[in-house]
Amino acid sequence: MPPQFIINLENLDLDRVLYGPDTIREVNPHRDAFEMLQGVVHVNEAEHELIGFRDIKSDEFWVSGHIPGRPLFPGVLMIELAAQVASFYTKKFKKWKGFIGFGGVSECKFRQQVVPGQRLYVLCKQEWERHKRIGCKTQGIVNGTLVFECGIIGVEF
Repeated sequence: MPPQFIINLENLDLDRVLYGPDTIREVNPHRDAFEMLQGVVHVNEAEHELIGFRDIKSDEFWVSGHIPGRPLFPGVLMIELAAQVASFYTKKFKKWKGFIGFGGVSECKFRQQVVPGQRLYVLCKQEWERHKRIGCKTQGIVNGTLVFECGIIGVEF
């Protein structure tokens, strides 16, 4: 049986941007080449879930060197994007005030490649919270296909 999505996408409008770069910059400190999260298209506070995205472009800093002639969005940047989605959720909706640092990654699997010209959605669902730490399950989706999944741990400093 194929893996199930952690958020039901059936009735969601993934093209309707709820929060864009300006709002994301008010919440997340990342800038320039490390602003991975470009928009948020879904929030359900009652279910502790959020969906963000990044449009993968052919002029990004990693394209020329990460498999010349066949650029693949690096897995480590997929994890960074997932961490930024989780951080945005935690600060904006959980109202954590401090800096949210990256505390760990778990059960990470890459299932498909991601290439320039694709929109990568990241589904994020909080699993637990305690002692200034938060755990979220994340999944990356391209064209309705699961491309990666991992657990993200955030720590408030």
